[in-house]
Amino acid sequence: MRTEVMSEPGATDRPNEDFAGVCLPASGQGGCVVVLDGVTPPRDGTGCLHSVPWFTALLGGALTELTVSRRDLTLREILGEAIRRTAGGHEATCDLSHPRTPQATVVVTRWSEDAVEYLVLSDSALLLRSPGGALTPVLDDRLDRVPRAFLTSAAIADATVRNKEGGFFTAAADPAVAARAVTGTVPRSEVAALVALTDGATRWTETFREGDWTALFDLVRKEGARALVERVRELEAADREERVFLGRSKTHDDATVVYVEL
Repeated sequence: MRTEVMSEPGATDRPNEDFAGVCLPASGQGGCVVVLDGVTPPRDGTGCLHSVPWFTALLGGALTELTVSRRDLTLREILGEAIRRTAGGHEATCDLSHPRTPQATVVVTRWSEDAVEYLVLSDSALLLRSPGGALTPVLDDRLDRVPRAFLTSAAIADATVRNKEGGFFTAAADPAVAARAVTGTVPRSEVAALVALTDGATRWTETFREGDWTALFDLVRKEGARALVERVRELEAADREERVFLGRSKTHDDATVVYVEL
């Protein structure tokens, strides 16, 4: 089995808000990948004493442990329990009802000898490749369907579309959001390899249109996860001033790539 993990902050003067984990249990039966993209908070705060990296580390750790130790639970049930545990770690000190309480996008995939399970919440991505080369993107596109006008103001987004029906959902403090995740199961024989990415890495395809999902997967497989992030950084730098490519609230974003050959 080949695994590769690359995670790089968008700026050297602030911490990486992403989380990436690959777990291969000692039993040798299956494994899992967990990727989170912490949501950068507004300047006026989140109602929480803790940082986004603190939150993603706590949530990511809980997800990783539960995904491999509780195979009797579905990935939705695991996400709900992980959110509950994480909320319990700071509910006594923080206002978890604040719309910008620390939160994250989620990708989880778990495999056994028989099946590959997956869960995606918000705009991170999971790509599954079959032994024959066919690629299946697993995406939660609800954020893409929100009118851009609602997203230009953080206050409007928080009030009308963030974790709201008809809007988009992230993992914050409410375990019920797990029911909103995109989930599924495919036979293990139909998945030869997979890539999990935060949206700082998917910019190569979704923002800069350098190639489709298959081309992105091929780049990671042939040249490595670091090569994808380096290409994204070059494209971001070239478009720093002109901003020809819209949809970027910041020039550089945290970028995480996890590649696994099963």
